[in-house]
Amino acid sequence: MTQFNAKSTTDDVLAGVDLSGKRFLVTGVSAGLGVETARALAAHGADVVGAARDLAKAEGATGAVRDAAKAGGGSFELIRLDLASLTSVRAAADALVADGRPFDVVITNAGVMAAPFGKTEDGFETQFGTNHLGHFTFVNRIASLIRDGGRLVSLASSGHRFSDVNLDDPNFDNGDYEPWAAYGRAKTANILFAVEFDRRHKDRGVRAAALHPGGIHTELGRHLDEGALAALVERINAAAKEAGGEAFEFKSIPQGAATSVWAAAVADPAEIGGRYLEDCHVAKLAEDEGLREGVRAYAIDPDNARALWAKSEEMVGERF
Repeated sequence: MTQFNAKSTTDDVLAGVDLSGKRFLVTGVSAGLGVETARALAAHGADVVGAARDLAKAEGATGAVRDAAKAGGGSFELIRLDLASLTSVRAAADALVADGRPFDVVITNAGVMAAPFGKTEDGFETQFGTNHLGHFTFVNRIASLIRDGGRLVSLASSGHRFSDVNLDDPNFDNGDYEPWAAYGRAKTANILFAVEFDRRHKDRGVRAAALHPGGIHTELGRHLDEGALAALVERINAAAKEAGGEAFEFKSIPQGAATSVWAAAVADPAEIGGRYLEDCHVAKLAEDEGLREGVRAYAIDPDNARALWAKSEEMVGERF
């Protein structure tokens, strides 16, 4: 099997792959990785449903996806999904369930990063509420639509290394809000959700994996000024130098979306199920400091994953 790496693009990963007759759902298709993920899949014949909060913006951003679908024999349609509103999440999920057409793969790509302190419509801390609880509710409500043998691909981040989830104070009600700590909690939650979803659904062949796309210049960084970004990269590089590792390099958007399409359409499901991926391979456990390669043990701990699931059900007021 071809070995892909950090430099591989979506086109490299999907070379020679025919996705005709397969149906994918991708959240966050109004910019960056979501658009490229949808484009690459549609170009190889897939039917892609893209979800976005702002449909007008998504319409404007996905011209290349429609062109790719036309040329590749796939199709593309948009649905509205605001992950910061459980009303919107439930309405979107209910509409898909009523429609009844199954999905082969669901890719939860949407998210916010390092946002200033705020609350979602339902009173959850913005990053945890949007990145985790919105997707948790949406995916669980449409889980019956994922075909036996299908997949869930959850976009996380090496930012999970900033912090474990805090199930005693998920909304920072006790103060001490810090944007990167909150981002770390949310991204750890994205990994733990995949771990527990995989455990619950693998009996019917549905496998779930989480991944780090890499560092990419996208709209995800809208809350960071150039100085904050430069300071972060400097911090990463200082830690890398100390550990004898390589300096950080930004990826292009097609390189950033490569691990998503690899996990969705190319990787061996048995190899990636319940795991955390990076640069088109399964990541190793790593407890060293800083934002390096590898996954923290707490992010793939099955007990932690079960506890988060129970807490998430309690927070959204639904049992799955």
